[in-house]
Amino acid sequence: MNGGQKVWPGFVLALFIAVPSGALGNLMPLIGGPVFAILTGMLIAQAHPLSHWYRTGISFTSKKILQLSIVLIGFGMNLNHILAVGWHSVFLVFSVIITALVTAKVLAAFLKVDKNPMTLIGIGTAICGGSAIAATAPIIRAKDEEVAMSISTIFLFNIVAVLVFPALGRMMGMTDLSFGLWAGTAINDTSSVVAAGQIWSEEALQTATIVKLVRTLMIIPVALLLAFQHTSEKKSSIRLAKLFPWFILFFLAASMIASSGIMPLDLTGILSRVGRFFIITAMAAIGLNTNLKKLFTSGLKPILMGLGCWTAVALVSLLVQRIL
Repeated sequence: MNGGQKVWPGFVLALFIAVPSGALGNLMPLIGGPVFAILTGMLIAQAHPLSHWYRTGISFTSKKILQLSIVLIGFGMNLNHILAVGWHSVFLVFSVIITALVTAKVLAAFLKVDKNPMTLIGIGTAICGGSAIAATAPIIRAKDEEVAMSISTIFLFNIVAVLVFPALGRMMGMTDLSFGLWAGTAINDTSSVVAAGQIWSEEALQTATIVKLVRTLMIIPVALLLAFQHTSEKKSSIRLAKLFPWFILFFLAASMIASSGIMPLDLTGILSRVGRFFIITAMAAIGLNTNLKKLFTSGLKPILMGLGCWTAVALVSLLVQRIL
């Protein structure tokens, strides 16, 4: 009971931020509720330093509620859709994931970007933007400032992609299929993929959405590899069970349940929506726990790294399509 009393103040504060942030995100999906939540949290923390009374709940929400949100989102994933895209698209997805991770590694060394932001921005670009960052952060023990910086960087290029991809696609004379493949593999967040696909055509939208789903599911093997890597870098006395991302396995189990049809669609839909709301709640907590001064001291390096990763992914996606 005492532990619960310590958790509730910070959790409720994050909820108060999440509700209007989610509403604004619905009105402006290109920005999204998580971005509104993390910015609001940062502004509140900067304007009025929070007492220790809130700290336990804020930490709990930014970590445990975040993991719970990833599991619940699994109920919105239908694994059967992978079969609809064929091996052609799966190979394309693997190509852009490898490109993003290798580019992040190279640019981080050149720009002297710390390991955690490098990992978060690289995986955010490779897989599914903010959701991938949310799933990865607990595994690598990323600080809230690092998460906030990475999500802000990914958000910037989401907006740019929606504005420039359709224009560039028309200049290159792309078909509905090729543009859908390009948007699905080279744009980060799902909302931005959907927006770009809608601008182009209905067929492009359907292709882009399915390809984006395949990318999103790749967070499972990538997260497991990260966990094993993180374990190998620690002392041998540290048990794997303490570092293993069990919530990713629960995410996979939830996806399997949703794909099997044993649970009513209405119920899986509700659980998935609750998960997305909890992501907004967790982002509010991360914002509340973020020091803006530390965030600004990172400068342009993460943005330059994000630009390099995003450009490399866009070019490789086009190149692989031409080869295949």
